[in-house]
Amino acid sequence: MAVEASKHIALISVHGDPAVEIGKEEAGGQNVYVRQVGEALAKRGWKVDMFTRKADAKSPTVVEHAPNCRTIRLVAGPEAFVPRQEIFEFLPEFVEGLVEFQEREGIQYQIVHTNYWLSSWVGMELKKRQPIKQVHVYHSLGAVKYKAVSAIPTIATTRLAVEKECLETAERIVATSPQEKEHMRSLVSQKGTIDIIPCGTDIHRFGSIRKADARATLGIDPDEKVVFYVGRFDKRKGIETLVRAVGRSRVRHSDRLKLIIGGGSRPGQADGIERDRIEGIVDELGLREITTFPGRIGDDVLPTYFAAADVCAIPSHYEPFGLVAIEAMASRTPAIASDVGGLQFSVKTEETGLLCPPQDDAAFAEAIDRILGDMEWRDRLGEAARKRVEDKFSWDGVAAQLSDLYESLLKEEPAEEGESLVKAIA
Repeated sequence: MAVEASKHIALISVHGDPAVEIGKEEAGGQNVYVRQVGEALAKRGWKVDMFTRKADAKSPTVVEHAPNCRTIRLVAGPEAFVPRQEIFEFLPEFVEGLVEFQEREGIQYQIVHTNYWLSSWVGMELKKRQPIKQVHVYHSLGAVKYKAVSAIPTIATTRLAVEKECLETAERIVATSPQEKEHMRSLVSQKGTIDIIPCGTDIHRFGSIRKADARATLGIDPDEKVVFYVGRFDKRKGIETLVRAVGRSRVRHSDRLKLIIGGGSRPGQADGIERDRIEGIVDELGLREITTFPGRIGDDVLPTYFAAADVCAIPSHYEPFGLVAIEAMASRTPAIASDVGGLQFSVKTEETGLLCPPQDDAAFAEAIDRILGDMEWRDRLGEAARKRVEDKFSWDGVAAQLSDLYESLLKEEPAEEGESLVKAIA
């Protein structure tokens, strides 16, 4: 397919590699979002280059995903894993690498779509050098995150300044839920233009497997009641809340309850340390016999796990959107989620699942008992969840809305360049 020069765009995700295996450390919803959006936009006639930091010297520099959609890994700092809170100092090198790539390839991007605050800084620097329009998705707001943690990192001041400047200067900010937009306005700035375009999921991949077939594949008994979690091992994901809720559950004592905690972990790294802590709580509560830790769950088998579960728990302290919730709902599995952020938008409590106060294991236990104590209601919730996802959260629909946004920006006159509020790194 021939592609117009004006339809050549850059998606930037510095710390979230679109080509990496989901479930590895620092690989989660943002990686899925960028990859799926990139591929869906390519199908709509855009030529999409997705830029990320090279975190492994053995990884290929360019990964072709589909016609007109590829990941380009740029060297910025060591070719090794670096925690996201330590990446900022390497961003100037990332910018230089991206500009050099453009010069070698003879590419001029018209749109740069940045993801997370690190990438927003890259996008703002590119705008100083070339006529380019910036669309930004935060994925996580520092102003919200820092309210929920006891120790504020040293990078916090820089992050908050970058997030404010991006909101006020980017041609368009994309919030993934009304709740996220409200947080931007109340906690970051009243300036800037915000559209609401949700995250999506593959409604063909999720929801195509029957529960009986999924359980046969995974070796789960038909009469077991299964609570499923999948995601990173991170204290902010609230796994401890879920484990303690299962420990309090009445269903645990009256039925065959099974808890599956899926996600990657690397011994000695942050997620490996958190998994060890969670396993300690499982042992403390006497839940070892009913709990399994399958490790990283590959994309090929993830729909099977969702289909096999009776409920999916998302006990995060905060989620701007909560991609796992809509993947579960697409699989006709009700979500039991924290009543925070974008989860308030994706999960309709009492209709597609239940919302609970974050870090409230008693409330999560009650939600588990309510749904698993009435399997006919569970099935009705599951069918309503599937319909909600079909209506609002398909990747094709998300890409169509982003494509329309890009087209409208390309028709606008370029804004005058302003002085950056965040100085370049010395």
